[in-house]
Amino acid sequence: MTQQEITLLNLGSSLDDLANLDPRGYGVCKLLYKASREYTGAPLCVNSAMKLAETIKEGDLVFIMTGFVLLPFKKAEMDGIVSSVLLARALVKAFNAKPVIICPEDNLTAVENLSACVGLHLYKSIDELKQYPVSMGVLTFTKDKSKAAECADAIIAQGVPKAVISIECPGENEKGVYHNATGLDVTEIEAKQDILFDKLRDMGVLNIAIGDLGNEIGMGTISDYLKKYIPYAAPGACRCGCEGGIAVRTKADNIITATVSDWGCYAMIAMLAYILEKPDVMHDAKLEEQAMITASRSGMIDMYGWLIPAIDGFGVEITTSIVTLMKELVNSALGLKETCKTWFDKTIEIKSFGE
Repeated sequence: MTQQEITLLNLGSSLDDLANLDPRGYGVCKLLYKASREYTGAPLCVNSAMKLAETIKEGDLVFIMTGFVLLPFKKAEMDGIVSSVLLARALVKAFNAKPVIICPEDNLTAVENLSACVGLHLYKSIDELKQYPVSMGVLTFTKDKSKAAECADAIIAQGVPKAVISIECPGENEKGVYHNATGLDVTEIEAKQDILFDKLRDMGVLNIAIGDLGNEIGMGTISDYLKKYIPYAAPGACRCGCEGGIAVRTKADNIITATVSDWGCYAMIAMLAYILEKPDVMHDAKLEEQAMITASRSGMIDMYGWLIPAIDGFGVEITTSIVTLMKELVNSALGLKETCKTWFDKTIEIKSFGE
C-alpha cells in the first residue's frame, strides 16, 4: 500500500466512525454500517467521495434529492435538508459545479433561507442556474404518484446531471407504500422522488444514497440485511397493514449509512476536501450552527416534532462537535502529509497498515 492508500483507509474509517457515533446506544447504526461497509468494500465516505472526484467537472449539474415529511405535524424534518444545502456549497467550492436541490414544496422556504446562509445565489430553473456562478438551484417534486413520471421527465429535460445524491429522502417499499421510522404509512405526504432516482440510475448517472434507517431511497441495496435486523423492516412488520415492511425497493450503486443522514453526508464532504486538498470544501462548526438555526426558523422540525435546531434529537452541541472533529481530521491529514512521510515509509516496510 502507498501512503495515500493507507491514509484513505484510516482517515475514511475515522470519518465513518464519527458519522456512526451512537449517542442513543441502540445499535441500529452499527448494524447498518456493517452491511453497507461489506457492500462497498471500503470506508463509505471514501467510496462515494472518490467517485464524485473522478466524475464531477466545472459546470456539471448535480441533483441532490431530499425532504422527509413527518407525522403528526405533516412538516418536513431537518435531517437531510441541512446537509443537502451544505453539500451544494461543497460542490461549488470543490468543482464550480451546478448543484440542484430536488425536494417537496414543504422544504422550499428552508432551501431559500439556507442558500443565503451558506453564501450561494438560488435559482428556480436550471437554465438560470447555468448562467451564474456561486449558485445553486431548487426544483420541487410532486407528491402525486400518477404525475411522478411526468415530473421526473420534465426535470431531466432541463438537464441530465453527472451525479444524483439522495439524502434522507423517503422511498417506497415493494408494495409502493412509504413509511416513517415506526412503520406507519406516510405515502400521502411524501414526494415521489423514487421514479427520478430510478430513471437517472438506469441512464448510468453516478448515484449515491445516504440514509440512517432503511426507509430512504437507495437503501434497498442492503434490503436483505434490513429485513433481518431493522425494526419494522421485515415483510409484515410495519404497522400500516400493507404487509410490506419499511425497507425500500429502490437500490443505489453507492450507499452511505450513518446514525444521522446529515452526519453521513458530512463524512463524504470531509473526505472530498481531503482528496482534493481543499480544506475549505468542508464547512466549520459556526456555519453548521447557523444552518441548523436557519432551518429550524424556516419551519423544519426535529424528529420528535420540536421547532428547535436539532437533527434526529441531537442538538447543536453534538453536531457541531462532529463537524469540528471531521474538519480537524482533514486538516491534520493534509498538514502532516510530509511531516509523517518517514513514519509511513516504515509502516509500509513492515506492512502495518492500521485497519
